Amino acid sequence: MTSQNGRLHGHAENGDSDFDKEKINGPQISAEHREYLIRRHGAADLDPMPAMDKADPHNWPYWKKMANLFLVAFHALMGPFTAAAIIPSYSEIAKNLGIAMQTATYLTTLQIAVLAGSPLVWRPLIDRFGRRPIFLLSLLCSGVGNIGCAVSPSYGSMAACRAIVAFFISPATSLGSVVVAESFFKHERARYMGIWTLLVTVGGFLSPLLFGFVTQRIGYRWVYWILAITNAVQFLLYLVFGPETRYMGPEVNNRSAFRRQYLTFFRRIDPTPLTWYEFIEPLTLVTRSTVTVPGVAYTMVFLWGSILVTVEVPALLQEKYHLSVQALGLQFISTILGSFLGEVIGGAGSDYWMNSRRRRKQRNTPAEYRLWLSYFGFLFAIVGTIVFLTEIQFTPAGRWSIKPMVGATIACMGNQIVTTVLMTYAVDNNMENAASVPVHVQVSRTRQKRSHCGMPNDSNVTVPR
Repeated sequence: MTSQNGRLHGHAENGDSDFDKEKINGPQISAEHREYLIRRHGAADLDPMPAMDKADPHNWPYWKKMANLFLVAFHALMGPFTAAAIIPSYSEIAKNLGIAMQTATYLTTLQIAVLAGSPLVWRPLIDRFGRRPIFLLSLLCSGVGNIGCAVSPSYGSMAACRAIVAFFISPATSLGSVVVAESFFKHERARYMGIWTLLVTVGGFLSPLLFGFVTQRIGYRWVYWILAITNAVQFLLYLVFGPETRYMGPEVNNRSAFRRQYLTFFRRIDPTPLTWYEFIEPLTLVTRSTVTVPGVAYTMVFLWGSILVTVEVPALLQEKYHLSVQALGLQFISTILGSFLGEVIGGAGSDYWMNSRRRRKQRNTPAEYRLWLSYFGFLFAIVGTIVFLTEIQFTPAGRWSIKPMVGATIACMGNQIVTTVLMTYAVDNNMENAASVPVHVQVSRTRQKRSHCGMPNDSNVTVPR
């Protein structure tokens, strides 16, 4: 029997019920299907169970899955990367456009505000038209918006173009997790979910590091030109190496696997009628504890272990240590390092933790077992934040010290562990809403992030707080 989403399920052959057999051994499949899975994957006890169709993303070759994942994950990175790219450029933008420093910081706050709400628009569209067409449209329009920023003669036109960029760059930042769920099996999901969450996290750290050099040497307009060039390269790569992961099953149409994966530009792949409720559906997940509780916990750790560090490094360290724009950007190496270290535990370590339990118990492991590793993340985030703020307070002015950045590394390490573990847990428990879960978390997280990005009255501080 074939289900609506194209996954094949068989019937119990003995006196046991389908429910009992599936609970213990997984869905029952035909001998031909089992042989196909063993030939392709080396195993037949897979979760989820792939169809006998090479268009099913779970049946793709490993290189194809990874190429698509890295394209989507890098696309997701570009959301926070673009928003934070002009942090080192505030003073130059203010002088060039004849505006106050505080007004220049709103170019970042504006993007954060748009990033908060735009995923609600994209989620229904990405289901009806597919991931590939929406991602290509996203990159094309984002590149055009960045060109508009580069040539904007006034603050108003630059702000409008920044809003356009934020709206169109947002799909992969909030919906990339569904691509992971559609391509990788449950026993490896945290590892690859972690690649997506890692790049989303480091995007806001990486751009100030890179564009500090750009701003100081060739001017802030080139920040926008580089972003536009990056979007163009992404578009070309995704056009070739980014197939469609929304699998509707072989029974939906008889087109070839190639056409279903690459030629879905001008037609809907899901004929289900579009309703207004779908645009607000992610907000209704607030009633599910498996989404709300990890979402709130993740948001709090994200604000302390990521946003606070990102904001306070330029706000406090630049003035205290008399750092140049380039030297300020170099401080973010510590936050990037912490995020990568945290991903080792939260991603590959999380999958190893779950799989070792599964091997010992010889049965399905509850998703809640994954949460044990999140406690290390909470601990690191708390300790790292305390070290970061304490060392800033007690290190002498005018003399750079690595101690605050050690605390930042520990805090970011904790943030990344919590991010990967809790996001994977929420998606595992709500697979039928895999596209809505990250949108719900993104809206909540970005709204809280925006509330922490106001500008202090001290005119010496050159970044939003």
